[in-house]
Amino acid sequence: MYGVELTRRALIGSGAALIAAPGLARSADPRVGRYTGLRENGVLAFKGIRYGRAERFAPPSPEPWDGPALRAQQFGPIAPQRGNPDLPQSEDCLLLNVWTPEANPKAKRAVMVYFHGGAYSNGTVTDPLTHGHRLAPQGDVVVVTVNQRLNAFGYAWLKPFGPRFADSGNLGQLDLILALQWVRDHIASFGGDPARVMVFGQSGGGAKIATLMAMPAARGLFHSAATMSGQQVTASGPGNAWKRTQALMAAMKLAPDDVEGLRTAPARAIVDALTATDPVIGGPVYFGPVLDMTNLPRHPFWPVAAPQSLAIPMILGNTAQETRAFIDPKGPKLEGLDWSNIAPRIAAEVKIDLDPEWVVARYRTQFPDWSPERLFYAATTAGRSWPGQVIEADERAKAGAKATWVYQLDRPSPIDPARGAAHTDDIPYVFGTLDAPGSYSGTDARAQATRDLIMKAFTGLAKTGKPGLESWSPYTLPDRATLVVGDGAAALVNDPRRFERELWATGPYIQPGS
Repeated sequence: MYGVELTRRALIGSGAALIAAPGLARSADPRVGRYTGLRENGVLAFKGIRYGRAERFAPPSPEPWDGPALRAQQFGPIAPQRGNPDLPQSEDCLLLNVWTPEANPKAKRAVMVYFHGGAYSNGTVTDPLTHGHRLAPQGDVVVVTVNQRLNAFGYAWLKPFGPRFADSGNLGQLDLILALQWVRDHIASFGGDPARVMVFGQSGGGAKIATLMAMPAARGLFHSAATMSGQQVTASGPGNAWKRTQALMAAMKLAPDDVEGLRTAPARAIVDALTATDPVIGGPVYFGPVLDMTNLPRHPFWPVAAPQSLAIPMILGNTAQETRAFIDPKGPKLEGLDWSNIAPRIAAEVKIDLDPEWVVARYRTQFPDWSPERLFYAATTAGRSWPGQVIEADERAKAGAKATWVYQLDRPSPIDPARGAAHTDDIPYVFGTLDAPGSYSGTDARAQATRDLIMKAFTGLAKTGKPGLESWSPYTLPDRATLVVGDGAAALVNDPRRFERELWATGPYIQPGS
């Protein structure tokens, strides 16, 4: 929701009315520094705190801690994007939110910093599923959620236009680094311990974390990590990134060398051009981190795991039927699915180039009782959404990282049985937001038991560097111990999908967008 189109300078200024802003506050409202928050579900909440400012296609600058008193009682605008059209959007989106049991500098609670999904193109931490008002009190932690620049605003590669744009391919990542520096410098005032900062993220949020684990500027800013169905084995090469920038500019009807036109174009014009066809992989044009050899001097997990990440304790997880979240079982892709047409439909969805007829035959031999639909979702999950996690966990194990744990969510949704255990379904268990809009967990006793189990694991990692479940063994080779989370309980299983893992390892995995 852009409303009237604003100039760049007016757009920056307009955000002040939507985020932490001057005004009267109730005497009982909590205050930290110059920010006045509110009480929410028994915890203190501070929303819409600006951690930085940035001009378009330029690195961010930190926001001063001192200054006029501000109310931090409502979320600010989200990053410009094609998604979430009903929410206020602004390029002035470098905002974070804090939930804390108490704003006591002596409390020194572990800190959990969340980055949202939506690939690198869409999404926001203001989604009710990722509010911290349950996780903070139930997990006894300080929760921080962060928004940053996305899509072309955060990741378009403009360095060929000159050194002025040298950071352009990773600006969204630099925003996250600036937010983590804010946490380091100021979270103690909110009762957090800057020496115990855990980053966690789902889907694109997990990919952003994997990328940070190879960025020298992020070194030392977080002490543990958890990725949920989100991996980044390789980044985009500068050649492919440049092709995407040129595709965007062509869609905007700009000359190939008109960087000034791109820099000054209305934000809406850039967002509308994101529908341009990606010149490398097809579909809408992709923007993500770029191997620029400065901010990101190597791929995160290729050819091996980045050495700077090996000492960071890490949880990696996925759901058993990831693709049920975005391939509707009642939609056109599954309409009329049977053994005669399943192979080409699988081929269109996976990221590993194998003969689909051979893949189907192998599955049918291994699982003769499976229906076409069950095989389709298993194969598209294992050949599309899961391989990156396997590669990352294996590479950490090969490199000698001792503190790696892997989970697999098997609990199906009781709200929508056709959904199974799909992409995003682990979010409400971590945040405790079982009853939030968009949750498929239900609120019954087993949902609560699953929440308690997963939340304990995540908060344990934040507090001690180990999951809060003593029975969860680290992931090593060749065992590949995996915590399989079912309906209110969990079991440790070695290599639970060995057949599928070995089948899809027959060919190389190509990271989407690389």
